[in-house]
Amino acid sequence: MKRVYIKEIQPDEECRISGWVEKIRSQKTMIFIILKDSTGRIQVTIEKEKFKEFSQMAEKLSRDSVVSFDGKAVKQEIVTLGGIEFLPTYMEIVSVADELPIDSESGTELKMDYRFIDLRQDKSRLIFQIRTYAEYVMRQYFIEHGFIEIHTPKITTQCSEGGADVFAVDYYGQKAYLTQSPQFYKQMAMASGFDKVFEIGDYYRAEKSYTARHTAEAVCLDFEIAHIQSHHEVMDVEEEWFIFVLGKIKEKYGALIKEVFDIEIKVPTKIPRIKLCEVFEIFKKVYGIEVPEEKQLDLDPEQEKLICDYAEKYYGSEAVFIYDYPAESRAFYSKKIDSTFDCMSFDMLYRGWEMNSGAMREQRYDVLKEQIEEHGVDSEKMKDYLQFFKYGCPTHGGIGFGIDRFIARLLDLPSLKESIFLFRGPSRIKP
Repeated sequence: MKRVYIKEIQPDEECRISGWVEKIRSQKTMIFIILKDSTGRIQVTIEKEKFKEFSQMAEKLSRDSVVSFDGKAVKQEIVTLGGIEFLPTYMEIVSVADELPIDSESGTELKMDYRFIDLRQDKSRLIFQIRTYAEYVMRQYFIEHGFIEIHTPKITTQCSEGGADVFAVDYYGQKAYLTQSPQFYKQMAMASGFDKVFEIGDYYRAEKSYTARHTAEAVCLDFEIAHIQSHHEVMDVEEEWFIFVLGKIKEKYGALIKEVFDIEIKVPTKIPRIKLCEVFEIFKKVYGIEVPEEKQLDLDPEQEKLICDYAEKYYGSEAVFIYDYPAESRAFYSKKIDSTFDCMSFDMLYRGWEMNSGAMREQRYDVLKEQIEEHGVDSEKMKDYLQFFKYGCPTHGGIGFGIDRFIARLLDLPSLKESIFLFRGPSRIKP
C-alpha cells in the first residue's frame, strides 16, 4: 500500500502512514497512538478486542519508536487532530526507541551531543524549511539578474585572510589549507571576464571563539561584480538583494514565523548607510558614549547592537550599512580611498549582528603587491594570487554574507548553533 504523508490524508482514504510515536494512551477497550511525521500528527485508534495482536505490539512501544500502519482514515469530530482518526488493518514496528537521553529542558551542549534527536522537534524542522527557502530565493535573485554561479575550491595553497586562523591539511604531501572564503577565486572570475558571479559555499575559520555567532565551519553567500566606481555600487546590489530575500521570506513564512517564533519580519524600503567615523559621533551625541580614537578601527558586538538599535529607531530599518573603515583594519585587497587612511569597505549589520563584510577591491598589480607587504604578508607567497592582476583586470567588489548568522538573527535564535545542521567549533567535532 502506498505511503501518504499525514497532512495529505483525506477522509475515507485507504493508505499507509509511517512515523514516530509521540504519545500512547491505553484505556479499557481502546489504545490511542498519536503518530507524527514531518508534516503533521494523526490519532491511530486500536480496538483491543478486535485487534489483540496490535494491542500486544503497542505495549512494546515507547516515545519516538517508529511505526507503520495500513488502514483507513475516517471522520471523527471529537478527535482534536483535524477531526480524523486512523483505523489500522496492519501494523509494523520499524524501530523501538530506548529512553531518550534529552528533553526540552536539557542544556545546549547535551542537545548538541544528540543533535539527531533534538532536530526531531517541529520548531527545528521549521528552521531548516525556512533556511532552505531563504537559500532558494537568494539564488533566485542572482540568477534572474544575470549572475553566474561558481563553485570554488575549498583546498588551496594560499590564505585569503593573510595566513591567520586557518586549518592546515596534508594534500598529497604538500601543505595546503581549507579556504577561509572564496575571495581569491571570485577575483579570478573577475579577471576571467565573468563580470557577475555568486556562490553559496563553506568557509573554514580556525578562530578559537566561543560566542553565539562564531563557528569553525560556516555556509556563506558571496557575490562579486565588475566595472564599478565605488563600494556604494556593491551596497546597491546587496540592498536590493537583501530586501528581495526578506520580502520573499515574509510572503511565504511571515505568519508562521510570527506564530512559532513571535518575530515580525520587517522589510525595509531602504537600508541606511553610516560612515564608521559618524557612528562614533552618534554614540557620543545620542548615547553619551565616547570611544577613544585608538579604538575606532572597528565595532565590537555591543556597539554593533547599539548602532542597529539606532538605525531601527531613526531610519525604521533593522539593517544598516557601516562604511569607510580604516585600511589598517581591513583585508589587504580593499581599495584605499585617495588621500585618506580609509578604504572602500563596509559591513552590513542586521538585528545587532554583522552579516557580512564587503569592499571594492584593489585591481592594480603594483598597488596590490604593495598593500600585501604593508599588511606584513610576504608577496612572494601570494604570487599565484597576484598573477590574476598582471594580465588585465577590471575594477570589482563584492561581499561574503553569513547564512548561518542570518537565519539565527531572522528567527531570534539564542545561537547560530540552532541554525546549523551540525555545528563545529573549537570544542565540538562530533557527531
